[in-house]
Amino acid sequence: MHHAIEHGTTTANGIDFAYLATGTGPLALCLHGFPDTAHTWRHLLPVLAERGYRAVAPFMRGYAPTGLAPDGVYQTGALGHDANALHDVLGGDGDAVLIGHDWGAMATYGAVGAAPDRWRRVVGLAVPPGPVVAGAFLGNLDQLQRSWYMFFLLHPLADLVVPSNDFAFIERLWAQWSPGYDASVDVANVRDSLADPAHLLAAIGYYRATLGDGARDDRYEVAQIATTAVPAQPTLYLHGRDDGCIGAELLDGADGFYPDHIVTTVVDGAGHFLHLEQPDIVNALIADFCS
Repeated sequence: MHHAIEHGTTTANGIDFAYLATGTGPLALCLHGFPDTAHTWRHLLPVLAERGYRAVAPFMRGYAPTGLAPDGVYQTGALGHDANALHDVLGGDGDAVLIGHDWGAMATYGAVGAAPDRWRRVVGLAVPPGPVVAGAFLGNLDQLQRSWYMFFLLHPLADLVVPSNDFAFIERLWAQWSPGYDASVDVANVRDSLADPAHLLAAIGYYRATLGDGARDDRYEVAQIATTAVPAQPTLYLHGRDDGCIGAELLDGADGFYPDHIVTTVVDGAGHFLHLEQPDIVNALIADFCS
């Protein structure tokens, strides 16, 4: 059965969200990261629909055509609250599953930690659950070098550099993070989403709220703490072997660190955007885990 992807809008947590969706059944909410859009889930959504889910991928707060945060808050805990608010307005129940990549993964961990009864299963891609990433910077100069862009985005120059030369900065990140993958469609989607300077500032604001002096709100503190905690639910974690953003070596020994309900798998022949590079493999792993 062919599941066409439709466009929709809804309001959650005070923000007008645009989303892509297909299928009927329990909610499977898919959260994208940076620099990306809801279109990143174009291969996965129909597969989840085939497995009996209502698969929905929102454009995250600040990413057009979703609205800007009215309070200017882009901390990760707010993203987790958005996911839980979307669960409510999209008719989610206790059988819902939450899937996140990159910032969307951290938002996922925040959401399921703040409202565990809403989500039956959890999938994270490219940013591991728990304090693995924080520990990664200590003594791992290769990872520190990979993460140069994080520190650059805190600098006011980033506001000018990122959009210059038709977003060449974003093209470069995709090329470095997923070597050999043709990201032209994805980068075009990002250009469309962040063409307005206010929306670009919102996307950069995710970094400034977490690593810099961006606005924060106490309402999001529980979810904020949970963004770096290990989910209590059964969780599948997937990482690309050739990830040029967060090195796969961070997962060495992670099996010993994680409890038994966290399953980790490294996907060969894929980098940071593994769900786009090896869609058949990644879709099957996610769909089987959520079924």
